[in-house]
Amino acid sequence: MYIIKLDAIDSTNSYLKALTSANLPKDFTVVVANRQTEGRGQMGTTWQAQDGKNLTASVFKEVGSVEIDKQFYISMVVALSICKGLERLKIPQLTIKWPNDILSANKKICGTLIENIIKQNQLKGSIIGFGLNVNQKYFEGLPNASSMSLLTGAVYNKDEVLSAILNELKTYFKFLEVKNYAEIKSEYETLLFRKDKPSTFKIGNGSTFSGIIKGVTDTGKLSVWTEDDIIKTFDLKEVSLLY
Repeated sequence: MYIIKLDAIDSTNSYLKALTSANLPKDFTVVVANRQTEGRGQMGTTWQAQDGKNLTASVFKEVGSVEIDKQFYISMVVALSICKGLERLKIPQLTIKWPNDILSANKKICGTLIENIIKQNQLKGSIIGFGLNVNQKYFEGLPNASSMSLLTGAVYNKDEVLSAILNELKTYFKFLEVKNYAEIKSEYETLLFRKDKPSTFKIGNGSTFSGIIKGVTDTGKLSVWTEDDIIKTFDLKEVSLLY
């Protein structure tokens, strides 16, 4: 494992992406920044992090053995790895808010951004970025955000937190390499936030509907049992789950 530590960078994902423009980096190349000036999240959102208090990192993973139609399994593996690493650090009530936000006690503590490298219609690598709220105490204007420290009262060593997550990434990617899809999907769905509970969803035009999350498809669409008694599937751009 090759770890690059930076004091400040626009985005750890962007840094790794620049490295891949010529040649793919070594498997499990890790970039960690003490401060991100332009941290990115899903759907072009920005990631807010207090300098030095949180863990912002990106990992390059070689994924040539994963079929292109199974690329959502990379997202599942990443979410499971972060949950398992945090579980080992005694973080309580961990769930995955579809597709890959990590919640503890229904508060968001970690966001991820996964950017896959595809060449000639084949997966070659994956840049796995995550921002984990570790020791931050205040989240202005973010009522649904929290941190490891707020949840437990402890102060954490960020290197130890990173090590716990990286160890789990190694384990879960081995499951993926041997195509243990059923087990990965089952474990992911077990941790899905609000699975099998009546929930409210918002669609693109701003209207809402009620439904019950039943799971995900192999391609990462959310399966929802709707009020008209049928199961519909939605992708990330079509629907969002309200708290």
